[in-house]
Amino acid sequence: MTSFWRGSALALIAAGFCLALGAPAQAGCVGLSGTADGFDKETAVSRAQLALDEYVKQYQAENKIGAVTLSAMRAAPQPYWRPSVSENMMYEPDIVTSKSYTVCWQGVVSPYVCTSGAKACW
Repeated sequence: MTSFWRGSALALIAAGFCLALGAPAQAGCVGLSGTADGFDKETAVSRAQLALDEYVKQYQAENKIGAVTLSAMRAAPQPYWRPSVSENMMYEPDIVTSKSYTVCWQGVVSPYVCTSGAKACW
């Protein structure tokens, strides 16, 4: 009977270590981005930032993550109609806030296309 209790106690201790070691592995950071277009830079920037915010909420819901902390992270342009964006197509200056980093370029259909990026940590 004593060995039963000793075995049970060891099993509980082992399970506790597994839970304690597993918790930090769930915390982390990921780079997220959102892209949008507009007829002027202000519209394209605000739409890209809104697309980023919506994607952050979607990512949180899909991965069952609570609160996240966002910080600006430069994301690569994500063009709609072309495979890449050359440097001479980029509009300057980039828009950097505490929560996002937005780059814009000359679009094919719309005059402005922007991608906002952020590092989300939980």
